[in-house]
Amino acid sequence: MPRLSPSRRKFLRNSTAAAAGFFIVPRHVLGKGFVAPSDTLNVAGIGAGGKGTSDLAEFYKTGKVNIVALCDVDDRAAAKSRQAHPKAPYYKDFRDMLEKHKNQIDAVSISTPDHTHANATLAAMQLGKHVYTQKPLTHDIYEARLLTEAAKKYKVVTQMGNQGGSGDGVRRAKELIDAGMIGDVHTVHAWTNRPVWPQGIPTPSGKHEIPKELNWDLWLGPAQHIDYNPAYLPFNWRGWWAFGTGALGDMACHILDPAFRILPILYPSSVECSVANIWQDMWVESSNPDGCPPSSIIHLDYPRTDGKGNIKISWYDGGLLPNRPDELLPGEAFGNWDGGILFEGTKGKLLADCYGENPRLLPTTKMQESLPAPTIARVPEGHYAQWVYACIAGHGKGKTSSPFEYAGPFTESILIGNLAIRSWMMKNPNLKGWNDKYLGRKKLLWDAKNMKITNFEEANQFVKRERRKGWEL
Repeated sequence: MPRLSPSRRKFLRNSTAAAAGFFIVPRHVLGKGFVAPSDTLNVAGIGAGGKGTSDLAEFYKTGKVNIVALCDVDDRAAAKSRQAHPKAPYYKDFRDMLEKHKNQIDAVSISTPDHTHANATLAAMQLGKHVYTQKPLTHDIYEARLLTEAAKKYKVVTQMGNQGGSGDGVRRAKELIDAGMIGDVHTVHAWTNRPVWPQGIPTPSGKHEIPKELNWDLWLGPAQHIDYNPAYLPFNWRGWWAFGTGALGDMACHILDPAFRILPILYPSSVECSVANIWQDMWVESSNPDGCPPSSIIHLDYPRTDGKGNIKISWYDGGLLPNRPDELLPGEAFGNWDGGILFEGTKGKLLADCYGENPRLLPTTKMQESLPAPTIARVPEGHYAQWVYACIAGHGKGKTSSPFEYAGPFTESILIGNLAIRSWMMKNPNLKGWNDKYLGRKKLLWDAKNMKITNFEEANQFVKRERRKGWEL
């Protein structure tokens, strides 16, 4: 090849330098508020209304997120998100959205009713998209196990929407318990004021016209066909087994989270429960198999993963509460409005509010004594931004507080409580006597490895639900 002239060499040298400078130019030169493409996360929202509205707003306010597509089966619910992100294409069917924008989407937020979490989440992960899925992670135990394995397979960044998991409270509680301030924990009580929607009521009936803004078939998704009824929307679906997971599914991911983060537990070995009865008259007891009960108490027995015995966890909802601890003064709050959690150890007790907030030793005068210094890193950016930054960093580089490797087993453990409730509500068709009225009124033994109740086969139908054709996983 001919030798380059001095002027040609100078031209190429200057051109190369200019090209390199384009990639390393200081951020401030590009103007205030500029976000480099490599620092931007393109997010699609499945379930743009309701909780999805606030979820998308939280992601967007980080300044690192573009909302590139929206999906909701109800135009009314999606109105605020569509107004906030007018350039984002809008869809009714998330499958259409993912197919058409799979090359533009980096990550997906799923804020649909519980019964469609698994379908939307798995579809996004199969395309290699990072996912943020609202709590509870899934509607049934099988789905939770499936998504846990899928997260490993597809190597994406995951986060369940239990924001207390990124809070300071649960970290401070862990520091206090790990320091031995209450000794070895043997018992946990957790409670919520939920349901704040109707539960324990007759199944809605009658024929109703489907609103033109709503695609009822897509709203049903994997659920078996049920006629549209305004009693289910926009929020009261939580009280019906076909769609929701009741008070336990709604709030345990928040309130029981400290127990699972702090204690050496994974899956329970047994579960038992009691639920409120609804009386039609003095003699006839009526339980509704379609709907969740108005209140319940659930007892779970966990083998410690360190082999040092068991830990008992009890859950109360519908206004039911555990005994108020003697160490708590009459004027001191027992949790907060949403609920609370109480750890009982061999040396003392620790009380916290919903989300693990405001942990305090009992009696609360102990909080004025010398306490262990903080040792666990906090999450100052919060649960939503943490996921955004982890997605930008990439799988294996960024960390989240509730990745599916944690959230999946946690969700399974919670839903075992619902398996007990649904089993308890199964009536004996022979009705031999009062003691035999309910088939499932017993302690159920759980084989976690095989996801199976070993002493009451009828209960296993609730581990994995039957899905509508076309919505199989």
